[in-house]
Amino acid sequence: MLTSHGQLGSSGQPTGFWLEELASPYYILKDAGFDLVLASPKGGPSPIDPKSEEPSYQTEYTKRFKADPEAMKAVSSTKKLAEIDEGQFVGIFYPGGHGPLYDLANDSQNFWLLEKFSRARKPIAAVCHGPAAFRKTPSIVKGFAVTGFSNAEEAQVGMDKLIPFALEDMLKENGARFTCGPAWTPHVITDNNGLLITGQNPASAAGVALELVKTLRG
Repeated sequence: MLTSHGQLGSSGQPTGFWLEELASPYYILKDAGFDLVLASPKGGPSPIDPKSEEPSYQTEYTKRFKADPEAMKAVSSTKKLAEIDEGQFVGIFYPGGHGPLYDLANDSQNFWLLEKFSRARKPIAAVCHGPAAFRKTPSIVKGFAVTGFSNAEEAQVGMDKLIPFALEDMLKENGARFTCGPAWTPHVITDNNGLLITGQNPASAAGVALELVKTLRG
């Protein structure tokens, strides 16, 4: 589930989803034999945060993704969130980037979809700012160990004064047992018998996907 939001509030600065946070899970899940559908609140093209396309952030997965016509077509023609039927899927994954703070965090259809996945005991996974999607569904995280982009990391990238809310604070307010590792290092947390999988930052995206595959196969 991707964002449809491409601007940081009224700042004029572009945002969207972080490429690595989609690219590595996309191929880890696809190579494990799962069929993938990309969706977003508005459907159609989902904006890639241009910073995530800078050379210093490229990995084997992002390079593969950008060179893959099928993958790039999927990003440019996402399904509309309202068209997603939980019954057709075995799990859901939320990549990050700052975009989800603006739309998925406030989308009532997203909350309803999350509740359906939760009641059906299907795994819910998210990385970095992806857990913003849980903002209005505290039952998803209450009492469980979770992680996400930390306040310290937000301050280090100079975004703490621009964003509408701090992800770490929101998760704690929703009753989650928030944990984080050192800034920018992989940190993945699995709780609720493998049904809630979260990662702290872009470096954690592949780890979240691997845990999701493990849960789905188990």
